[in-house]
Amino acid sequence: MGDKDLMDQEEIYSKVLRAGRRTYFFDVRSTKAGDYYLTITESKKFTNDDGSFHYKKHKIYLYKEDFESFREIMEEMMDYIIDEKGLEVISERHQKDFKKEEETPEKEDSTGSFTDVDFDDI
Repeated sequence: MGDKDLMDQEEIYSKVLRAGRRTYFFDVRSTKAGDYYLTITESKKFTNDDGSFHYKKHKIYLYKEDFESFREIMEEMMDYIIDEKGLEVISERHQKDFKKEEETPEKEDSTGSFTDVDFDDI
């Protein structure tokens, strides 16, 4: 199979969301069996001391059997954030008069230990 055939098999439909230093890519791709799945890629631009830059990327693969549960949890989480904090963006970057609160400790899981997840390890 040639490179173009492989590209046609994998990339079906794409959308891009640019959000400051982050870019989100939503891509419908095809499995070898011809079924579809979704990849969501976050690409974040970092500037080096010498002025050059590089990107860090994190990717999620989402398969059809997980769509409904993923959608329900995603909507619940977004609704929770909006209900608790509203739609206004509160951050140093977005508000010049923003005052940082005291540093809050990391959230503990139910066992009392801390969980630190680095998506580069996945």
